[in-house]
Amino acid sequence: MKTDIRGMSPQSRVWIYQSSTPIAEPDLGKIKVRIGEFVDTWAAHQQPLSAWGDVLHQRFILLVVDGTFNAPSGCSIDESVAFIRSIEQEFGLTLFDRMTFSYQQDGEVFTVPRQDFQRLYREGKINDETLVFDNLVASKHDLENAWLKPISESWHVRFV
Repeated sequence: MKTDIRGMSPQSRVWIYQSSTPIAEPDLGKIKVRIGEFVDTWAAHQQPLSAWGDVLHQRFILLVVDGTFNAPSGCSIDESVAFIRSIEQEFGLTLFDRMTFSYQQDGEVFTVPRQDFQRLYREGKINDETLVFDNLVASKHDLENAWLKPISESWHVRFV
């Protein structure tokens, strides 16, 4: 059951899958359609989930479930991972590399491997105030309030 994220509970669960490269414009629309179809039919134990999904900044695929309607189950979460893997394969993306970091500078989003992130920090091209995307946020509340934060306030700081 597709839902508008604005009406979802702050405790809604969030999963963020980051592409290691920007998603090509021609693929973006196709992926958004596939996400819409998935969240429209996503269920747990044959009960529909109140779900939302989208692609943000041309590289983050988000899935959100409001558990106050029907809670996601282990099987439904496995189904979502299989769906994301199918997107990854169909569109030639890398969506499960947790050692690729995204940051925002001058309103633009950049994604780099951990080693490049460390090098950019050492060279002073990014610093403690550079905004990074914390893809480990787990709730809608955290997505809205803590997804984008300075390196100094993020788990990323241990890699610089």
